[in-house]
Amino acid sequence: MAKLKKAYFCQNCSAQASKWIGKCPSCNEWNTYVEEIIQKESNGSATTGTTKKRQSKAVAVQDVVTTNEVRYRTPDNELNRVLGGGLVPGSLQLFGGEPGIGKSTLLLQMALKWPGIKVLYISGEESEQQIKMRAERIGIENQKCYLLAETNVQNILQHLGQAEADVVVIDSIQTLHSSLIESSAGSISQIRECSAQLMRFAKETGTPIFLIGHINKEGSIAGPKILEHMVDVVLQFEGDRNHMYRLLRSAKNRFGPTNEIGIYEMQSSGLREVENPSEILLSNRDEQLSGSAIASSMEGMRPMLIEIQSLVSSAAYGTPQRSATGFDLRRLNMLLAVLEKRCGFRLGSKDVFLNIAGGIKVEDPAIDLAVVSAVLSSSEDFPIDSKTCFSAEVGLSGEIRPVNKIEQRIAEAQKLGFDSIFISKYNLKGLIVADFKIEIKAVGKIEQVFQQLFG
Repeated sequence: MAKLKKAYFCQNCSAQASKWIGKCPSCNEWNTYVEEIIQKESNGSATTGTTKKRQSKAVAVQDVVTTNEVRYRTPDNELNRVLGGGLVPGSLQLFGGEPGIGKSTLLLQMALKWPGIKVLYISGEESEQQIKMRAERIGIENQKCYLLAETNVQNILQHLGQAEADVVVIDSIQTLHSSLIESSAGSISQIRECSAQLMRFAKETGTPIFLIGHINKEGSIAGPKILEHMVDVVLQFEGDRNHMYRLLRSAKNRFGPTNEIGIYEMQSSGLREVENPSEILLSNRDEQLSGSAIASSMEGMRPMLIEIQSLVSSAAYGTPQRSATGFDLRRLNMLLAVLEKRCGFRLGSKDVFLNIAGGIKVEDPAIDLAVVSAVLSSSEDFPIDSKTCFSAEVGLSGEIRPVNKIEQRIAEAQKLGFDSIFISKYNLKGLIVADFKIEIKAVGKIEQVFQQLFG
C-alpha cells in the first residue's frame, strides 16, 4: 500500500504548501489553499500500455531529420482557420468557454460531420442517450462516430488502446479522475494527472485529442495554470448567449498563428459557419440616424466591417455614466478625455453609452476613429453618411495614427459598396490610391474629421 500524503494546493496558481496558508505567496490571492490527499504508485508513474523505452541523446539542430506532417482537415473551415490549417497528429487541444455557449455542440458537430474519420466522443457529463438526442438534431453523417460515457482515466486509456480512433474528444477534463490520486474529480491534482496521462497517450500514438474545459468566474480556464502550458493549443469560445453569434479565438497555438478567429451563428440545428461576417454585423437601416459609424477592423488575417453605436445624453443624475458593450471601457474613457482636452468638446457632464453591434468584442485599436465619430455624431445629433467608414487609431494628442494591413481594410470596404473611408495620412506611404475605386480621405487630426463630417 502506497503511503498517503497530504498537501495543500492553491486553486488559483496551483502552488503547493505543506500546511494551510491564508494568502498565497505566489499569486497573492486569499483563501485559495485547499487540502488534497495524494497517493503515488510504487513504480513511479502510470503507463498506457504502449510506452517503449528508448535512449535519448543530444543531436545538433542542423542534423535533426524533419518530415512534413499531414494535418487532418476537419469539415469545419472556421475551426481549420483557427488551428492554422487543421489538426496536427498527436496534438492536445484545450477548448474553453462559458456554460451553454456551445463548446460540446461544436465538437460533437465536427465528429458527426467528418465522414470516414473514426472519432471517439467521451463524455463525463452526459449519458449516451442524451448525446444521441443532440446528435439527431444536428444530423449524423459520420457512421464511425462512437460515444463513451466514462470518467475514470485508466478505463478511458484502455478503450482508446482498443478503439484505435483517429480523433478523440473528451467532455470535460474537470470530470475525469485517476485511481492513482485520491482527491476528488476537478481538483488540481486530478486535472494535472489526468491531463498528463492523456498527453502521454496522444504523443505516443499520434492521436489528436480535444479537451473541453470549464471556466471560472474570472473567465479563465478552471484548474491549474500548468494545464494551459501542457497542451499544444488553447481555444476560447466566446459570445453572448443572448446573441446568435459566437467567436472562436486561439489563445495559444504551437502549430499556427494565435490571431485568427472563427465566427459561428447558433441555430436550432447546431452552429453554422459565417464566411462573410461583415454583412451580418452591419444592421439594415431604412433611415440615417445619429450615433452610428462603421469601422473597418481586422481579426487575424480577416477584415471585418462592424457597426459602432453610441448614445450621448445629458446626465440625469449627478455623476455621468460611462458604459461600453464589446469595447474596452478604459479606452472609451481615454478617447472621451482626448475629445475634452484636445478638441474642446464638453462631454464631462454627459452620459455616454457605446455598443458594438452583433454582440461581439473587438480589441482592434483601428476602430478608435469610428468610436470617436459615433460619439460626436450622437452629441451633435447629426447622422454620418451610411456609405462612409473609418479605419484609424486615435492618439492622446488627438492625432490620427496609422494602422496595419490598410490595403485589406480598404478593399473590404470597397467590396461592400462603401463610397469613402477615413484613414490616417501616415498610411498613404506605400499605398497606391489608384488601385482602389473607393474615395480615400487621409486625415491627421480629429478636427479635420469633424470638419469633413459635420462641416
